[in-house]
Amino acid sequence: MNSAEQASHAEHVSAEVVVELESCATQDAHAVFSALRTAFASDRAADDVPEEMAGAGPTVWTSTIDVSEHKAEAEPRRLTGPVLVSLQGGYWAVDRLCKGLEPAFTVHILGMAAGDQEKEVELRLESR
Repeated sequence: MNSAEQASHAEHVSAEVVVELESCATQDAHAVFSALRTAFASDRAADDVPEEMAGAGPTVWTSTIDVSEHKAEAEPRRLTGPVLVSLQGGYWAVDRLCKGLEPAFTVHILGMAAGDQEKEVELRLESR
């Protein structure tokens, strides 16, 4: 698909992906969101560092990523351990976001739930 076809395709299909990280270290959440911001537009500012929230349940960090434009390739990032990621969005957008994570992390697809217009993908990210 050339860039004109991608732009046309993006106009008809949502280019946003909701990304959720759960039960990981704050520095790992920051590493994932930083890699995503390098590659795509994000609703998280560069100085928005995830923080642990007090309480009984696990902390879940969420961001919405716009994959309509690939800005740059993310450099490999170090993680303290595997990070579980949930992605939800249109088929094209989720696939593009997964590809955008590959330069920064080793990406393992754990599962997928497919709907009519959207899909949800569960990933495990590890350091390269």
